[in-house]
Amino acid sequence: MMISQSNIIEAQSLKKSYSGKIAVDGINLAVARGSCFGLLGPNGAGKTTTIEMMENIIASDSGQIFYKGKSRNKNFNQEIGIQFQHTELLAYLTVKETLETFASFYNRHLPVKQIIDLCMLDSIKNSLNNKISGGQRQRLLLGLALLNDPQLLFLDEPTTGLDPQARKHIWKIIKDMNKHGKTIILTTHYMEEAQDLCDTIAIMDSGRIVEQGSPEALMDQHCKDNKSSRNLEYVFLKLTGKSLRE
Repeated sequence: MMISQSNIIEAQSLKKSYSGKIAVDGINLAVARGSCFGLLGPNGAGKTTTIEMMENIIASDSGQIFYKGKSRNKNFNQEIGIQFQHTELLAYLTVKETLETFASFYNRHLPVKQIIDLCMLDSIKNSLNNKISGGQRQRLLLGLALLNDPQLLFLDEPTTGLDPQARKHIWKIIKDMNKHGKTIILTTHYMEEAQDLCDTIAIMDSGRIVEQGSPEALMDQHCKDNKSSRNLEYVFLKLTGKSLRE
């Protein structure tokens, strides 16, 4: 398969199994430079495994991943940012100290003050990590992911558990990053979030990509029979089923 220079990262024929059970079944993904790409799917669909292979956290059983048209090298981890869904923060450090500590891990990084201003952390910069709210914590985690001024940003369910105001605040930061040329790969269970933020969406189920396209194109294709419910949630449920997953 040809590698396109317009894509910042591509995955080809990725496979991964655990104890004989297939988690990712030969998928292909291509993320255009400067886009916001949403990877959606029910629990157990293979999203996290796919993202972790693309992040270079776990190895694939087979398949290839290309970054900027080439195999990933030692610079890859210095050029990406990752906001994990669960990150343990040291309780005895302040928000500012946490940012300064993480900044020391990179060869180059943005000024900590710039991150504090960008993620609106100034009012809590001297607060201990165990004294900040859920929304403040998510803004801090996003700030940590942005410290090295990454070209490619992975966001794993960045607004889970947040109230509507805090969620909209995170959305604004993500949109601003995207407008400034950052490529974003986003996983979320909030269909409204994916519809609002993403240029392209891939829906996974049982380790495979079952549909891919822009939110508008997916709704045009799959909501013809239910125009009163023209939204991404309807598309998602139509493609992955309405039964509760264990």
